[in-house]
Formats: sequence, structure tokens, C-alpha cells
Amino acid sequence: METALDTLVPGPLSLAGHRLGTPQQAGALTMVPISGPAHPGFAPPRTGLKLSRVVGYGQVELSNAAGSGVAIVPLHIGYIQDAAQNHALCRSAFLAPGQRLLFEDACCVQAGQGGYLTERDQWFFVLPAELRDAALRLRGVHGYSKLWADIADLNVRYGLARRGHLEQILSRKRPVLTQFQSRLELQPGQVGALFFVAGRFAGLEIAPDPVYFAEMWTALVCFAYGVAAWHAEPDPPADGAAPYDARSLPELRGALERDRSARLAEVAGWLAEAPAGPVDLQEEDRYVDLRLSTVTAPHLAGQIVTDGDRTVYASLFAR
Repeated sequence: METALDTLVPGPLSLAGHRLGTPQQAGALTMVPISGPAHPGFAPPRTGLKLSRVVGYGQVELSNAAGSGVAIVPLHIGYIQDAAQNHALCRSAFLAPGQRLLFEDACCVQAGQGGYLTERDQWFFVLPAELRDAALRLRGVHGYSKLWADIADLNVRYGLARRGHLEQILSRKRPVLTQFQSRLELQPGQVGALFFVAGRFAGLEIAPDPVYFAEMWTALVCFAYGVAAWHAEPDPPADGAAPYDARSLPELRGALERDRSARLAEVAGWLAEAPAGPVDLQEEDRYVDLRLSTVTAPHLAGQIVTDGDRTVYASLFAR
């Protein structure tokens, strides 16, 4: 499975040095941890990046409050807060230390009033995977309601009211979604993950270092991929049978080892079956030697940050 990442994302998107770990499963969601080289000098997204204000519908300002280190704004990050309308971004960006940046192409995910915020008022998410392709295509497009129709369609598919209000899922279902955070375990030194929903490739996330990825963990596991997994959650066994038929500790260990081997083979099969092919890169932004590019292909899309031939950040999702 070590070459699976380069097979999934071939060509100029080198992920050399990144390796897959042991898969973990929680219901319909499977997470494969990724270890690899750390790239220091980046501000983490929760403690370094702040939503300064909501200027008006579709206009939000972010700031890099870290004392040092450039901030890579996570792709499709969004904020839920009191006293201001909820927004999500359609693109990533660079912020130098102390810099403020106004995103005029943000999308409103709930009607409300613009206003100033304090730290206690906000928590962030990443748009659910079902909305990410539409959001990426809408980068650069001004219009606060541009994602409402897609949000309304998603709500209907999940048996909720047809409204362009994402909080029907993120806020009202938050207790259910946050279970994925405790059922899947973040590994020491983890810099990324592969996500599968019901056996199908859903996304690839790579962070500059373990601190950055740890601060993205909840937003990715619970919201970006947890929403689809919650909807695809299998029914519990009707007979309530024990997972392993073992009468002693050695038998249980053997059953666990067989189960682990079978899981590795299963995930390797999912990777082999995942669509692959050439990708197109469009450069969007530069910061010193860093390049932010949009990735598009028939099988996946997203954005990636490179430093020369090294991949520093990647957020890629299945189309």
C-alpha cells in the first residue's frame, strides 16, 4: 500500500515519503492514517487562523494571528458563530503573519446579520464532501446565496426540510457527527489521512505537520466526511452477535489478527478500484516559494500547496 498514494494522484503531485498506516473503521467511515515528512513554519488553523469579521453577505475577513509562520487557509473551511451569519469559503489562500484577508467570494450557509466576532463565538468545520465539488467550481464567483440550492438538495436527501441552511445538519446533528471523533483515533505524528465512505474513496487530506492536521481532525472526521458516513451508516446486526467467536485470549488475538489482515486487504482493494488518471493543475496563488494550485480530474478535485517538488498541503475529494 506504500505506492497507493502516487497511484491515486499521479504526475506532478508527488507524495513521496508519505506512507499509509493501519486502517480504522467507524460504521461506514474508514480512515487510513498517513505519516510522512513534516514541513515546519506554518501557522495551525485553529490557534493561528481567526475569522475576524463578517462584513456582509458573502464577505468574510480572516486573519493570521500567529506570531510567525504563513497560514494555509484550509480548503472549504467554514465557521459557525453567534451574532453573525455562517459562511464557508470556496477556496484556500495564503496569509502572512499578522495579515488580514477579505474573501469576497465566500458562500453564506445560513441567513443572518453581519457583525464582529469574539473567539468564544466561533467553531469551524469543513464543508461536507457532497458540497465540495460545487463549492470549488464557485470560487471567484460573487453571490452569497450561490450554494443554497445545493445545500437544500442535500438536506432533502437526508430527510430534512428543503432549506439552504447547513446548520440543519452541522448543528442539529452535531452530537451524532462528533461520535466519529472518538471512534477514530488520531495517531502520533499523523500528517494526513485517506477517507472512504461505504468502501468508496471519498478524500485525501495532507497537512504540513502533525500539529496542523490535529487541529483539522474534528472538522474533517466529523463534518467533511462524517456527514456522508452518518447517512450511509449500516444497521446494527439484528441478532446482536459478538464480533468474534473466541473462547480464550489466544483465540481472540488470532481472530483480531485475521480481522486486521482482512481489513488491510479490503482497503487495498478499494484503492485499486478507485478511479485514477491524469490531473490538471491551475496555479491560483504564490507565497515566496509556495504554490497554491487547483486540481481537477474526472475522478477527483481540490487544491494543493507545493514547495518545489514537495507536497506541503493537499485537500482532494472524490467527484
